[in-house]
Amino acid sequence: MAFRGWKWLLLLGRQNTLPKAWRSRRGGPSLRWKRCCHWSAGKSLDPEVRAFLEENTEVTSSGHLTPEIRLRLLTPRCRFWREKPDLWPYGDPFWAIYWPGGQALSRYILDNPCVVKGRSVLDLGSGCGATAIAAVMSGASQVLANDIDPIAGMAMILNCELNHLNPFPITIKNIINSEAGNWDLIVLGDMFYDEQLADGLHHWLRKCIRIQQTEVLIGDPGRHQFLSHSIHSQLYKVIEYSLPEYTRQENNGLTSSIVWSYQPSNSLENC
Repeated sequence: MAFRGWKWLLLLGRQNTLPKAWRSRRGGPSLRWKRCCHWSAGKSLDPEVRAFLEENTEVTSSGHLTPEIRLRLLTPRCRFWREKPDLWPYGDPFWAIYWPGGQALSRYILDNPCVVKGRSVLDLGSGCGATAIAAVMSGASQVLANDIDPIAGMAMILNCELNHLNPFPITIKNIINSEAGNWDLIVLGDMFYDEQLADGLHHWLRKCIRIQQTEVLIGDPGRHQFLSHSIHSQLYKVIEYSLPEYTRQENNGLTSSIVWSYQPSNSLENC
């Protein structure tokens, strides 16, 4: 199966319909990586895994909303664009796709650095790490990237290197429903693809706002699961971006992506 078809399986996986072949491999990384739940600046990467990621991804900054950011992604020139997914030795590579919601968040932060400057930022479901990278570039005082896939954490470190940044801390664990952290801003893109996850996010984000007065920005291109969820009635539209043609083609024709502010009891303040 070509990666165009393989990527479509990943897109379906964002709707909780990932085929059995993928679901059975969700714990792909070896045990030594499962045990690792946190990286900090200076943490060395496993040379074998680094070599695999460097060999099987392409460094690119084109076709997306943020040409300032270079990322390692799966593209038509990569081996696994054509290979069967069973040959990929790790968990589902959601991190290897620059999803539209993350693109919108990253573009917004780069264009409006006052949103993050001097503030602590949590990038939830960070994936390739682009939004966390944008926050660092725009002067955030503290950035933590979170993703449950340890390979995503390793890819983020490689992407920091590509952009000449010291790696930010990365936590590899599910922090939803944990105690509300003291963050000035939480950003999350493309996370409302499953009803159970969406419900958990809604509850946890609301708790963070109530307890810590955290600001929350959500990026999403208008997926049905997001638009139909109860959180949508409590969002303020911040900005909408037209997606580049390449991103449209790779996301089933989605044409735009929106940044939303989740501030149920406060009006949106401009910078």
